[in-house]
Amino acid sequence: MTAKHTPAPPPDDALRHLLDVMARLRDPNTGCPWDQVQDFASIAPYTIEEAYEVEDAIERGAPASLLDELGDLLFQVVYHARMAEERGWFAFADVAAAIADKMIRRHPHVFGAEEARSAEQQTAAWEAQKEAERAMRAESGTLAGIPTTLPALTRAAKLTRRAGRVGFDWPDAAAVLDKLEEEAEELRSELRISSEEIDPERLKDEVGDLLFVLANLARKLDLDPEVCLRGANRKFERRFRYIEQTLQYEGLTPADSTLERMETLWTEAKRREREID
Repeated sequence: MTAKHTPAPPPDDALRHLLDVMARLRDPNTGCPWDQVQDFASIAPYTIEEAYEVEDAIERGAPASLLDELGDLLFQVVYHARMAEERGWFAFADVAAAIADKMIRRHPHVFGAEEARSAEQQTAAWEAQKEAERAMRAESGTLAGIPTTLPALTRAAKLTRRAGRVGFDWPDAAAVLDKLEEEAEELRSELRISSEEIDPERLKDEVGDLLFVLANLARKLDLDPEVCLRGANRKFERRFRYIEQTLQYEGLTPADSTLERMETLWTEAKRREREID
């Protein structure tokens, strides 16, 4: 016997129900004590976390998880809109209307009389429209409007991409690699200093320069540095788990083992991955 599929309610009804749930949670008299005391600052970290969980579900190719995570992310938007409505700033309907208007404004080739555009032409037009909108908000300067709260690697790529539009950029990835070697040598110079004379602030500065150039290298190769690093993280986790599992089979833990033994297992994990590929 197969389970019956329950049809989803009409979008308007489903959204109205969600808005009502949020209002009940925030009700100052009968709402949830935890929800009653939250504010924009306390909820913001959850909003960021839910966005990352949406991306994780997409990377895993998990539709059921994606449905769940998109709901969590939508709830965050509803949460912020509810708190804004309580302060008399705006309501959820204003948020929805504002983004719809923005999309229409930024796609005149779809909603207006302009001719069709290629993907490249639309990207250029989109950026031009965003620049005009920043000017209307009195945000001046090439780098205006790039949030400081973005992940640092993502922000580095955005900063240099924006600067590149006005000609301040390396000519190609090879030139970035040369800069990477230069920054690495500067860090080596710092590390050659005796431990008593090493300046932690200088080290932080040099490592920051190195990471910044790496973010640029990813950008010049049309790669997202955050995606690259997440892939490296997953690879490290996978290989280190192989080390732990193998050692556990031998009755050991990493703390009981030697570095040489763990490096041997690391190499073995890499070889097994290549064989599977």
